[in-house]
Amino acid sequence: MALSDLPVAGAAEEEAEDEALARGAALEAFGESVEIRALLGRLRVVHGERAAREVAEERFRVIMDKYQEQPHLLDPHLEWMMNLLLDMVRDKTSPTALVHLAFKFLYIITKVRGYKVFLRLFPHEVADVQPVLDMFSGQNPTDHETWETRYMLLLWLSMTCLIPFDFSRFDGNLLTQPEETRVSTMDRILRIAQAYLAVSDKARDAAAVLVSRFITRPDVRQRKMAGFLDWSLCTLARSSFQTMEGVIAMDGTLQALAQIFKHGKREDCLPYASTVLRSLDGCRLSESNQTLLRKLGVKLVQRLGLTFLRPKVATWRYQRGCRSLAANLQLSAQDQSEQKPLEVPPDSDEDYDIPDGVESVIEQLLVGLKDKDTVVRWSAAKGIGRMAGRLPRVLADDVVGSVLDCFSFQETDKAWHGGCLALAELGRRGLLLPSRLKEVVAVILKALTYEEKRGACSVGANVRDAACYVCWAFARAYEPQELRPFVTSIASALVISAVFDRDVNCRRAASAAFQENVGRQGTFPHGIDIVTTADYFAVGNRANCFLVISVFIAGFPEYTRPMIDHLVAMKICHWDGDVRELSAKALHNLAQLAPEYSAAQVLPALLSMALSSDLHTRHGAILACAEVTYALFKLAVQRDRPVTDYLEENVVQGLRQIHQQLWERQLYRGLGGELMRQAGSATAVVTGVSGHILIMYRSTMAAAVCWGSHPFCVKLLALCKEEIKKSKDIQKLLSSIAVLCGMVQFCGDVRKKVLLQLALLLCHPFPVIRKATASRVYEMVLTYSDVVAADVLDEVMAMLSDTAWDAALPVVREQRNRLCDLLGVPRPQLVSKPGAC
Repeated sequence: MALSDLPVAGAAEEEAEDEALARGAALEAFGESVEIRALLGRLRVVHGERAAREVAEERFRVIMDKYQEQPHLLDPHLEWMMNLLLDMVRDKTSPTALVHLAFKFLYIITKVRGYKVFLRLFPHEVADVQPVLDMFSGQNPTDHETWETRYMLLLWLSMTCLIPFDFSRFDGNLLTQPEETRVSTMDRILRIAQAYLAVSDKARDAAAVLVSRFITRPDVRQRKMAGFLDWSLCTLARSSFQTMEGVIAMDGTLQALAQIFKHGKREDCLPYASTVLRSLDGCRLSESNQTLLRKLGVKLVQRLGLTFLRPKVATWRYQRGCRSLAANLQLSAQDQSEQKPLEVPPDSDEDYDIPDGVESVIEQLLVGLKDKDTVVRWSAAKGIGRMAGRLPRVLADDVVGSVLDCFSFQETDKAWHGGCLALAELGRRGLLLPSRLKEVVAVILKALTYEEKRGACSVGANVRDAACYVCWAFARAYEPQELRPFVTSIASALVISAVFDRDVNCRRAASAAFQENVGRQGTFPHGIDIVTTADYFAVGNRANCFLVISVFIAGFPEYTRPMIDHLVAMKICHWDGDVRELSAKALHNLAQLAPEYSAAQVLPALLSMALSSDLHTRHGAILACAEVTYALFKLAVQRDRPVTDYLEENVVQGLRQIHQQLWERQLYRGLGGELMRQAGSATAVVTGVSGHILIMYRSTMAAAVCWGSHPFCVKLLALCKEEIKKSKDIQKLLSSIAVLCGMVQFCGDVRKKVLLQLALLLCHPFPVIRKATASRVYEMVLTYSDVVAADVLDEVMAMLSDTAWDAALPVVREQRNRLCDLLGVPRPQLVSKPGAC
């Protein structure tokens, strides 16, 4: 039986998993508003009882967590929930425990919906500034039980910073008594922000938000911005990422600086950008083992680079369609044949002077593309896309060339992944001009099949996933006529990834990219038919992809040969044994769709791989040879033609010699021998091409080799003895017992030698082997009646069944010797070890 005739292991489990995924949460509205309103109304009652408070908090958290994937459903209800909770906070009679509980509930809402949306709902009138500041006086930054309170207060304070009045108006007369001054509101806010930038909890993130809103105010910028930046750079200079305190301080400071250069006006931040960049270079964040610090460093670097460059939309960028609805409608009314390829206008700012710091920024971003962590690479890719959009055309093209250098053979999978992300960002923004598409498509096609063996597994799944993202971005970015020369290669590569990739996320990403191209480009061959068959859920089952969906897609001639070639070149030699077996079965199915190509091209290629020095290649190629040959044989039977119409004589000879060549090279033994024996047994299917004629002579052939003098018997016994000699492999020993018991059918001297070998195993050092041998011999005596003489049969059976074969060896040896006498076999003799006295 061929592998293709066997059921696929794990198929039912994968289908069940996909059904569970299909039944994911899909809510339509916030259905617990009544319960939430009642729950919030009871907080004044339950806050004093710890058990009731924890029950209420847990119930609120469970309800909110249901909307993690669809947080927008909470939007109509956010305002009344916030008002109910803030009423408790503003009430001067509310106990401290109730205030903390209210802020904890506010944090849970913020966590689900996101602080950026929730922040806009905070009250931000003039009357709110002083009460919020006063609340900070009762906070303990080291109290880890109430960090939610400090987090929400900082967010609230950042919102009050948006009031359009100078903070000096809140101060009045700062001279309270002679020689005593009150701290101004501006200084109070700045001190609070600086203090909480160095804490180890979530409040640090809110403090960075507060700084960005506060420092960028016009009145504060003039008085405090320079001083705060000096304080930040000094903090970075004296902090070390080797200590936990240093990491926390640098994290808060970098977040604050990144937020300032994001929200601040360019003309306000530009005078400080060079100084901050030099200080950041001195911190050597790229050498830190803290992922978050490296990510924040890359983010700050790109914000500094954007500060150096004037904000403008590049006139030279590629634009698909128009932003005017009327213009698009006119364009769609034109005859498509009259449309001309879009011309990229010349860059009007070629003489624009680029600041010195831009080169350093781009260099650091390119280094960030090769970082070991995905979040850093992703931030660097977005930075390169944003920077290139403000550069002149020539310099932006140089950046594209530098990104393409990430795809050289000596680069790691990290560089390939970062390069794919950067290309996707550049293409999505229209910064990859059509003149570069030929180079870019070539590297993306390689990235779609990128995989490198590392130890017992491989790397490259993230590269293939990012390559699918590039194809998705290109579908949205370019006109169909620009991608038309590459449609065939991109479509084939995406189909192959969607069907034959080992990882489910890559298959689904390829399916999504293919669907996007079908919808936006409309030029992919048989796109609608393939999209409806290889959808998101269908490609979730790997066996279904290899054995069912692949056959449907290969029915379209544009995809048949590329799919077969991919299996032969990439999947037959895959490190995963399941993938190799599935690939062999897939070739069995696809060979019937292209029999001439399979016989003339595929089989010779597989035969050349069958004796490869690589174990995985050898195993997969032999399995594939058996499957393809079996498929051609079945096709010949269906068409009532001889199989030699498909197979050339040299191919037939090569198939016949596989077993002999493996035997001569001793590839059935040693490391990988088990895989080779499995593959060798699978090639028994090949003999089905001509061996079905011999089935009627099977009994005659068996009788011919059962004579004791036949070389087959002697060689088989010698092989068994050699395999178990000094072996401690229990599974191998158990298998040899079964083989030896079957060999008693041979007559003459071979039978006596077999019985002697079984007698030796009855006194094996392992008790489990002794018991298994006795049990097998008992069954053998019952099965073959001519092995034991009738007059001693009962005694032999009783001895085999009644003896405790797991007892001490001296006891067992006496029973074994008595059994040898009854069977007419010489007793085995103990051999003294060399050198023993």
